[in-house]
Amino acid sequence: MGFIFSKSMNENLKSQQEFMLMNSRLQLERQLLMQSQMRERQMAMQIAWTREFLKYFGVFFGLAAVGLTAGAIKNKKPGLFLPMVPLSFILAYHYDMGYGTLLQRMKGEAENILDTENTLLEMPKGALTFESLEKARRAQSKFFIEK
Repeated sequence: MGFIFSKSMNENLKSQQEFMLMNSRLQLERQLLMQSQMRERQMAMQIAWTREFLKYFGVFFGLAAVGLTAGAIKNKKPGLFLPMVPLSFILAYHYDMGYGTLLQRMKGEAENILDTENTLLEMPKGALTFESLEKARRAQSKFFIEK
Protein backbone atom coordinates (compact mmCIF):
# COMPACT_ATOMS: atom_id res chain seq x y z
CA MET A 1 0.00 0.00 0.00
CA GLY A 2 2.87 2.38 0.80
CA PHE A 3 4.44 1.55 -2.53
CA ILE A 4 1.34 2.80 -4.40
CA PHE A 5 1.39 6.10 -2.52
CA SER A 6 5.15 6.40 -3.03
CA LYS A 7 4.81 5.77 -6.76
CA SER A 8 1.99 8.31 -6.99
CA MET A 9 4.00 10.86 -5.01
CA ASN A 10 7.05 10.34 -7.23
CA GLU A 11 4.96 10.89 -10.38
CA ASN A 12 3.37 13.97 -8.83
CA LEU A 13 6.80 15.33 -7.84
CA LYS A 14 8.15 14.66 -11.32
CA SER A 15 5.23 16.47 -12.97
CA GLN A 16 5.69 19.44 -10.59
CA GLN A 17 9.38 19.61 -11.44
CA GLU A 18 8.61 19.58 -15.16
CA PHE A 19 6.01 22.30 -14.64
CA MET A 20 8.48 24.41 -12.65
CA LEU A 21 11.14 23.97 -15.32
CA MET A 22 8.71 24.93 -18.07
CA ASN A 23 7.49 27.91 -16.04
CA SER A 24 11.02 29.17 -15.36
CA ARG A 25 11.91 28.75 -19.03
CA LEU A 26 8.83 30.73 -20.04
CA GLN A 27 9.71 33.45 -17.54
CA LEU A 28 13.28 33.65 -18.87
CA GLU A 29 12.02 33.87 -22.48
CA ARG A 30 9.69 36.71 -21.47
CA GLN A 31 12.52 38.56 -19.73
CA LEU A 32 14.80 38.20 -22.74
CA LEU A 33 12.04 39.42 -25.06
CA MET A 34 11.30 42.37 -22.78
CA GLN A 35 14.99 43.35 -22.65
CA SER A 36 15.24 43.10 -26.41
CA GLN A 37 12.19 45.28 -26.93
CA MET A 38 13.47 47.83 -24.41
CA ARG A 39 16.82 47.99 -26.25
CA GLU A 40 15.02 48.44 -29.58
CA ARG A 41 12.90 51.25 -28.17
CA GLN A 42 15.96 52.98 -26.71
CA MET A 43 17.76 52.74 -30.04
CA ALA A 44 14.70 54.09 -31.85
CA MET A 45 14.63 57.04 -29.44
CA GLN A 46 18.34 57.66 -30.06
CA ILE A 47 17.84 57.66 -33.83
CA ALA A 48 14.80 59.94 -33.50
CA TRP A 49 16.80 62.32 -31.30
CA THR A 50 19.61 62.38 -33.85
CA ARG A 51 17.19 63.14 -36.69
CA GLU A 52 15.59 65.92 -34.69
CA PHE A 53 19.01 67.36 -33.79
CA LEU A 54 19.99 67.18 -37.45
CA LYS A 55 17.05 69.39 -38.41
CA TYR A 56 18.05 72.14 -36.01
CA PHE A 57 21.77 71.80 -36.66
CA GLY A 58 21.15 71.80 -40.42
CA VAL A 59 19.38 75.16 -40.14
CA PHE A 60 22.21 76.49 -37.98
CA PHE A 61 24.80 75.17 -40.44
CA GLY A 62 23.01 76.76 -43.39
CA LEU A 63 22.77 80.14 -41.67
CA ALA A 64 26.39 79.93 -40.56
CA ALA A 65 27.50 79.01 -44.09
CA VAL A 66 25.63 81.96 -45.60
CA GLY A 67 26.85 84.37 -42.92
CA LEU A 68 30.46 83.24 -43.04
CA THR A 69 30.49 83.29 -46.84
CA ALA A 70 29.06 86.80 -46.91
CA GLY A 71 31.56 87.92 -44.26
CA ALA A 72 34.48 86.34 -46.09
CA ILE A 73 33.51 88.00 -49.38
CA LYS A 74 32.72 91.38 -47.80
CA ASN A 75 35.86 91.55 -45.65
CA LYS A 76 38.04 89.63 -48.13
CA LYS A 77 39.18 87.28 -45.36
CA PRO A 78 39.10 83.60 -46.42
CA GLY A 79 39.91 82.61 -42.83
CA LEU A 80 36.25 83.10 -41.99
CA PHE A 81 35.57 79.81 -43.79
CA LEU A 82 37.58 77.84 -41.17
CA PRO A 83 34.63 77.26 -38.78
CA MET A 84 32.84 75.48 -41.61
CA VAL A 85 35.30 72.55 -41.46
CA PRO A 86 34.40 71.24 -37.98
CA LEU A 87 30.75 72.18 -38.46
CA SER A 88 30.61 70.13 -41.65
CA PHE A 89 32.09 67.10 -39.83
CA ILE A 90 29.42 67.39 -37.13
CA LEU A 91 26.70 67.70 -39.77
CA ALA A 92 28.02 64.68 -41.69
CA TYR A 93 28.25 62.57 -38.52
CA HIS A 94 24.69 63.29 -37.46
CA TYR A 95 23.38 62.75 -40.98
CA ASP A 96 25.14 59.39 -41.12
CA MET A 97 23.77 58.48 -37.68
CA GLY A 98 20.19 59.50 -38.50
CA TYR A 99 19.84 58.51 -42.14
CA GLY A 100 23.01 56.71 -43.18
CA THR A 101 24.72 53.44 -42.38
CA LEU A 102 26.64 54.41 -39.24
CA LEU A 103 24.57 52.16 -36.97
CA GLN A 104 25.03 49.20 -39.31
CA ARG A 105 28.80 49.76 -39.42
CA MET A 106 28.90 50.08 -35.62
CA LYS A 107 26.92 46.85 -35.27
CA GLY A 108 29.32 45.06 -37.63
CA GLU A 109 32.33 46.32 -35.70
CA ALA A 110 30.75 45.29 -32.40
CA GLU A 111 30.13 41.79 -33.78
CA ASN A 112 33.75 41.67 -34.96
CA ILE A 113 34.97 42.63 -31.48
CA LEU A 114 32.77 39.99 -29.88
CA ASP A 115 34.05 37.34 -32.31
CA THR A 116 37.76 38.15 -32.53
CA GLU A 117 38.74 40.47 -29.68
CA ASN A 118 36.63 39.21 -26.80
CA THR A 119 39.58 39.50 -24.39
CA LEU A 120 39.02 43.27 -24.49
CA LEU A 121 35.62 42.71 -22.89
CA GLU A 122 36.85 40.95 -19.77
CA MET A 123 36.26 42.71 -16.48
CA PRO A 124 39.30 43.91 -14.54
CA LYS A 125 40.11 41.32 -11.84
CA GLY A 126 37.67 38.88 -13.49
CA ALA A 127 33.94 38.44 -13.10
CA LEU A 128 32.20 39.46 -9.91
CA THR A 129 31.64 36.70 -7.40
CA PHE A 130 29.47 36.45 -4.35
CA GLU A 131 32.56 36.14 -2.18
CA SER A 132 34.15 39.34 -3.52
CA LEU A 133 30.90 41.25 -3.05
CA GLU A 134 30.51 39.92 0.49
CA LYS A 135 34.09 40.88 1.31
CA ALA A 136 33.51 44.43 0.06
CA ARG A 137 30.19 44.65 1.92
CA ARG A 138 31.79 43.51 5.17
CA ALA A 139 34.59 46.04 4.76
CA GLN A 140 32.07 48.88 4.36
CA SER A 141 29.49 47.74 6.88
CA LYS A 142 29.57 49.30 10.34
CA PHE A 143 26.93 46.93 11.65
CA PHE A 144 28.43 43.60 10.67
CA ILE A 145 29.95 41.73 13.58
CA GLU A 146 32.37 38.93 12.67
CA LYS A 147 31.81 35.76 14.71
